Amino acid sequence: MMSLTPPRGCLLDLPWEDILVPHILCHLPLQQLLSLQRVSKSFQSLIQLYLANMRCFDSSQIGPAIPRAAFVNLLKDNEVLQQLALQNCSDWLTDRELLPVIGQNHHLHQIQLKGCAQLSRHALVAISLSCPNLRRLSLAHCEWVDSLSLRSLADHCKALEAVDLTACRQLKDEAISYLVQKCSRLKSLSLAVNANVGDVAVEEIAKCCPELEHLDLTGCLRVKNDSIRVLAEYCPKLRSLKVKHCHNVAESSLSILRSRGVELDVEPPLQRALVLLQDMVGFAPFINLQI
Repeated sequence: MMSLTPPRGCLLDLPWEDILVPHILCHLPLQQLLSLQRVSKSFQSLIQLYLANMRCFDSSQIGPAIPRAAFVNLLKDNEVLQQLALQNCSDWLTDRELLPVIGQNHHLHQIQLKGCAQLSRHALVAISLSCPNLRRLSLAHCEWVDSLSLRSLADHCKALEAVDLTACRQLKDEAISYLVQKCSRLKSLSLAVNANVGDVAVEEIAKCCPELEHLDLTGCLRVKNDSIRVLAEYCPKLRSLKVKHCHNVAESSLSILRSRGVELDVEPPLQRALVLLQDMVGFAPFINLQI
């Protein structure tokens, strides 16, 4: 008698490159995919195919810390990455591990290297030479970034839209000015926690980057009112400005931006005084903080 029970299908019977990799595996957390490799040799081959074709790699998806050997093995065959986030590798990542990945991935448009302190200027030069379509780059707390490597970035990655140079303390006005002259499409820039940045850099940013929307100058002690006024004049699309701990920036320059609805991280003097009074004396019921 013929059985009417339909044959049981297997996930691995589906087309790997046309169905599984682009439409199914991409929706699973990377950590779970790596665990699948232990199921069978077939699953191991499937996951290796996925790793070679994935467009986005974020080390934080694997866990709080990814081992050096695992990182090297995961990306050794990939040549199509578009996004790379390695902040969870900051404890051990050096040029030796990063440069091969950068060298074989020419389609990267977003790179996150926040806190990767053991890299060198050669890493930034490699990025500039290998990633002409780079749009977003975070080098926050990478104190190895110097003016020469930043010039290389500016010369080769002119499509940059967002750059985070927080605490890159080797950089001075001249280097920042060169960057914005070459990368006029910038919409977001952070120069926070760098006492070397002053009015010269801020004014050059204003004049060269008409599309600028977000600027972080937190702790840039040499920035003064004059450059903030230039910023207000030349950057009509500015949406947020951070100037906390910029002791030479006063309300006389910030009020122009405030009146345009630009988000600022410092309150008006009267508002600050009322909040302080509320905290110290407890006058909350008697003070209208909407003044």
